[in-house]
Amino acid sequence: MSDISAQVRKALDAAIEAIGGTSREGQIEMAEAVANALSNRHHLMVQAGTGTGKSLAYLVPALVHGKKVLVATATLALQRQLVERDLPRIVPALEKVLGRTITFGIYKGVGNYLCLQKMNSENPDPDGELVLELSSLGADAKRLHAWAKVPGVSGDRDDAPDVDRRVWAANSLSGRECVGADVCAYGHQCFAALAKAKAQSADVVVTNHTLLAIEIVDSHPILPERDAVILDEAHEFMDRTTQAVTEELTGPRVSRAAAMARKHLPGKLSDAFTKAADAFDDAMDEYGQSVKFDTSLQGRLSELPSALESPIRKVRESAQAIMQSIGADEEIIDSDAIAERARVKGAVNEVSTTAGKLLKLGAGQVLWYEPTFSTLHLAPLSVSSVLRNNLLTKTPVIATSATLTVGKGFDAMARNIGFVVGDDADTEVEAGDVDPANVQMLDVGSPFDFANQGMLYLPKHLPEPGRDGPSIEALTELGELIDAAGGRTLALFSSWRGVEAADAHLRKVLAELPIKIITQKRGDAVGPLVERFIKDETSILLGTMSLWQGVDVPGAACILVAIDRIPFPRPDDPVMSARAAEIDAEGGSGFMQVSLPRAALMLAQGTGRLIRSEEDRGVVAILDSRIVTKRYGSTLLNSMPPLWRTSDAAIVKESLSRLAESFDEK
Repeated sequence: MSDISAQVRKALDAAIEAIGGTSREGQIEMAEAVANALSNRHHLMVQAGTGTGKSLAYLVPALVHGKKVLVATATLALQRQLVERDLPRIVPALEKVLGRTITFGIYKGVGNYLCLQKMNSENPDPDGELVLELSSLGADAKRLHAWAKVPGVSGDRDDAPDVDRRVWAANSLSGRECVGADVCAYGHQCFAALAKAKAQSADVVVTNHTLLAIEIVDSHPILPERDAVILDEAHEFMDRTTQAVTEELTGPRVSRAAAMARKHLPGKLSDAFTKAADAFDDAMDEYGQSVKFDTSLQGRLSELPSALESPIRKVRESAQAIMQSIGADEEIIDSDAIAERARVKGAVNEVSTTAGKLLKLGAGQVLWYEPTFSTLHLAPLSVSSVLRNNLLTKTPVIATSATLTVGKGFDAMARNIGFVVGDDADTEVEAGDVDPANVQMLDVGSPFDFANQGMLYLPKHLPEPGRDGPSIEALTELGELIDAAGGRTLALFSSWRGVEAADAHLRKVLAELPIKIITQKRGDAVGPLVERFIKDETSILLGTMSLWQGVDVPGAACILVAIDRIPFPRPDDPVMSARAAEIDAEGGSGFMQVSLPRAALMLAQGTGRLIRSEEDRGVVAILDSRIVTKRYGSTLLNSMPPLWRTSDAAIVKESLSRLAESFDEK
């Protein structure tokens, strides 16, 4: 055993003892692989099933090496777990073992922190004026202002009182609107600047996928320098990167920028910008009406609609004129006026940049119109080459998740993140760069005995799902399974239509039973729903895609996870369908290379909601017969935890009834 390996084992033992845990083979194997990747400067993809304890398996070797490490997560829940639970508990123990001080910090985007300059400005911008106009928001604004004055508060949205999003918008700003701490009168107190300063010197910095993605794509440093990057929940990184760099243009956004410009720079230029904003808003509304009646206009657009091209060009030209005028206005020395100008400049520049990109629509981009909020979106067709060039050649990357394999292979996810695999592995690497093809792939399994702890119910007799939501046969089956389980069910649906159909059906068939139905509504936060579900052990929770991953409900509250259908990307998903179409055009299979891997990962995530501890027992029911009848079903099944499989409804319902009774007796 090497010195570093022995050190990692000793430190891991100390960390496990500090959290009151037990040693696990998979955790040790992963920790040693992470240590090797950091020592030898190569990449690592490691699938670590539920219960492995993967956060310790990457934090401990990183801290033993003394490397500056950036940990990027997809969810707020995991960020909080790392910063509020894992690191505070293990750091004191590791400091004793390593004989040195260890520091850690968290860094989020500027918009996650209150802006003191904006809060204290005597001239509110359009966001602030809206709060003043709506008296119902006054109490929220007072609470937020009072909190910001409490000594030692973080200014972080996640720690702040719960306020209406419009109140938060009136007291925060985007990174592009920020003047910077050096110039701002409140720079020495700035919440975002203080958080960033703390993070700059920390051994471990926790951030989110989105912020890392923006830095990578813009090639502009936002986050602290680091020796290695750890991507946790790595199966989501490509999608988060795509979302982070997707441009959006709406009428209200352009109007807000015009109102800010008019306040700061009244006159002909801002009048022209306001006129262009109004014309664009009208054009978007008219286009939205035409989309409702013409389905061919829905989904991906091959070119910018002619009805919108001229209004967008006028927005771009008038925004550029404002930018030139603000750029020439360098006489201002008052710090408040400088900050206000920076906000105006940032808002107008965002509109100008997005309008310019829409007018120059290229082959590698996907354009679509979203009718609900009347929004034009522009996304890159692929982000893997940008990730490869701007991330994977710079530092070793450790990508980990409970679900990284599709049909037992890593290649699909590896390509998404930008690693070079298979036939592509002869690419040239510049001196000093890390080789994106030098990646170790490792599956450390899970300490759980899935085959004995859970069943996978695959009813062959159900009809294939159609576009109109779950069939009456599938809903009937779901009702009978919930009855057998005495509630205790997380029911996952791939569409809102499915959630609504199930809610209506179950309220009828379960009316006589003491089972509370908790149904997710559009816009609902996941956390409070899950808390209600855990609190009432015989309740059921119905929800859509945001509940498929990150939900952790061990014990009696969840003994049945029901999935309505295989979660293939929607046919009208513009980015996924464009990626699949490109592969088809090149002679490949978009279904096998895009749609199937995506469905496999989501299905594995959904299935993973059942067994969360060594004591958990229960059933996962997939109410979509295609997983048994279609050839691709084996790929999906091989991507999931190895639960004991059956198509016998009687066995499943009897097992659920017995399990429910055992909880009732306690």
